This record gives sequence, structure tokens and C-alpha cells, in this order.
Amino acid sequence: MAEQKPGQWFVVHTLSGHENKVKESIEKHLAKGEALGVYEVLVPMEKISEVRQGKKTTTARKYFPGYVIARMDLYNPETKKIDEATWYFMREIQGVIGIVGSGNHPIPLSPPEVEDLMRQVTETEDKITPKINYDVGENVKIKDGAFENFEGVIEEIDQERGKLKLLVSIFGRSTPVEVEYWQVERE
Repeated sequence: MAEQKPGQWFVVHTLSGHENKVKESIEKHLAKGEALGVYEVLVPMEKISEVRQGKKTTTARKYFPGYVIARMDLYNPETKKIDEATWYFMREIQGVIGIVGSGNHPIPLSPPEVEDLMRQVTETEDKITPKINYDVGENVKIKDGAFENFEGVIEEIDQERGKLKLLVSIFGRSTPVEVEYWQVERE
């Protein structure tokens, strides 16, 4: 079980595309000691590899576009009411729309939700996931490798390994062939 750190995790709604700016702004206030009741902020991301214009590129994709996750003491432990200083600090950060919940009563993430999120973030930290834009049953043409210029039908997609299993007609017989996702293109 994870060690207990102060505060609870909340989902903070931001302007789309401003997640990193919000995170940086909060971290600047944290460094100065001005972030009352806020301890940590995350923008959960995963690395995606894809082929663009014939070149393999790696980009970072946000798990939750338009949201950041913040660990903070938003509720006073004794009174169970919202800590006004923390509430206004978060709401005044440029790019923050609000904190997810019902109206003026933000709801923290449950411990199992936090554990699941942290596990997901740490598992994908160093792993690059291929972006596969194909569907099973789709016709594709192999553009690279030993079976270049052959056409086939996608039979299976392995997201983890970035591989496609195709049924390719070789000498009139359907033969299963495994290729990398970037080695094919739509017909």
C-alpha cells in the first residue's frame, strides 16, 4: 500500500490545452511557498508512437485532456467545510475552470481510484504505446518488408507490441503474416 501523504486528490478542470500551464503555475506557487494547502499536481500522460509522413515519431498524449490532478487539503479536517484559502487559490490560477464535483462541493478521488491512476501513470512512464488506427477486418497494403506490395486483411491487432496479424493471399492461399503497424497502409 502507498504511504499516506497529506491531502486528498482532486480533479481540476482546466481550459483545454492549458493543462501544462496550470501545472507550471501551481508548481511556481509551491516553490515560493504560496500554494496554501496544495502539495502536488499531475498531468497524467502516456507516450504514443506513430508514423507521420513516413517517419516514426513519439508524442506525449494526455490521459484526461482538459484536466489535471492535484493533491491538496481542500476541506478543513475539523469543520469538514471547504478551506476558503485553498479553494480561492486554485480557482484563481489562470486556466482553471473549477474543481470536479457537484457545484461548490468538490469530490475527492477515492483511494482505489488514486492507486489505479498512479499505477497506470508509473506503468506507462517509460513505455511507448504504438498508435494503431486500424480495425480488424480492414483491407491494407504492406508497404515495407518481405511482403511489400502484398494486400491483406487484418485478422488480429496486438496493441501492446504494435503488431498486426494479416491474412495475405500468397499463390492463391490465405497465409497469416505478422507485421509492424507502420509497415502497412490503407488501400
